[in-house]
Amino acid sequence: VQLVESGGGLVQAGGSLRLSCAASTSLFSINVMGWYRQPPGKQRELVATVTSGGSTKYVDSVKGRFTISRVFAERTVYLRMESLEPEDTAVYYCYARHALSDYWGQGTQVTVSS
Repeated sequence: VQLVESGGGLVQAGGSLRLSCAASTSLFSINVMGWYRQPPGKQRELVATVTSGGSTKYVDSVKGRFTISRVFAERTVYLRMESLEPEDTAVYYCYARHALSDYWGQGTQVTVSS
């Protein structure tokens, strides 16, 4: 499975961005898709996931601000990020679990200025 992210960039605090992750295979065959992030000098952390059944999970720090969604026809998962804070600055990675294997995108930089 290949994952290609897009949509990162520089935004001021309080602004919004939408990240996209296009998969090379049908989303119906993927058990879990989601987004992780790695802030500068820190470990990679889970941001949001969505299961094949549609269940979603978010890290507490983004609840109410970020929304994960998917469009099966586009084979794409989105992460809508609102009310961005400087603490959201990180490289964001798309993730997929398919057939007991984990797959990662190349990452996209999100920088939030204060």
